[in-house]
Amino acid sequence: MSWAGGGFGERARCVLAPNANVMTLDGTNTWVLREPGSSRSVVVDPGPETASHLDAVAEVAGDVRLVLLTHGHLDHSEAARSFAERMRCGVRALDARHRLGDEGLGDGDVVEVDGLEIRVVGTPGHTSDSLSFVLPAERAVLTGDTVLGRGTTVVAHPDGRLGAYLDSLHRLRALAEAEEVTVVWPGHGPVLDDALGTLEFYLAHRKQRLDQVREALGGFGDQPVDELPRKVVEAVYADVDPVLWGAAELSVRAQIDYLRG
Repeated sequence: MSWAGGGFGERARCVLAPNANVMTLDGTNTWVLREPGSSRSVVVDPGPETASHLDAVAEVAGDVRLVLLTHGHLDHSEAARSFAERMRCGVRALDARHRLGDEGLGDGDVVEVDGLEIRVVGTPGHTSDSLSFVLPAERAVLTGDTVLGRGTTVVAHPDGRLGAYLDSLHRLRALAEAEEVTVVWPGHGPVLDDALGTLEFYLAHRKQRLDQVREALGGFGDQPVDELPRKVVEAVYADVDPVLWGAAELSVRAQIDYLRG
């Protein structure tokens, strides 16, 4: 499936960063959000420090009031400070290390710019600082790396925690069940028009993988603890391209930690 970004709803444009790889899919989705009729915008996840990309974001965004970060991984946050300085605005993030200015960002916060309303939902798990952003007027949720446009995400152990991630998926599913969100605008890959179906798939997939890891652990007996994650990956993720096994091992470490907790 080809993905190149574009306009979505009445309030969003996705500018795709040119940093495609096996982990970022087609590249990082930088989201420009603006209320119809307004000249001021909010930019979510400026992405990598790539001049051509930042020029494209600046052209789409115009007068930027604020930069928001879904989390601190470099493919989302690297250019946040320099872009915000260029646009003469602040950066708000959960992790203080990524902020520019005095304002933080956390669960329950509401960001408003010229009638544009963005509600912040804490969704830790992929990382401890992961946030999602709900646009009630679009019934859309920007999920960063918590939900991807293709495939499933990594629980980046040890900062990422599986228990927290499952709680976050349940929280997002509750929003979808209540029809407060119907569409997912992810941090990588294409827009997902069935938010509820996507979240139910994510939860079912996690349960299946957890069952597989539990079964694999039972068959390894007294294997050295430091060798277990790779052995579990080789057994459970045999259907996954080996180039992704390093990322899979992070999730397996999170799964083992969860099962033994």
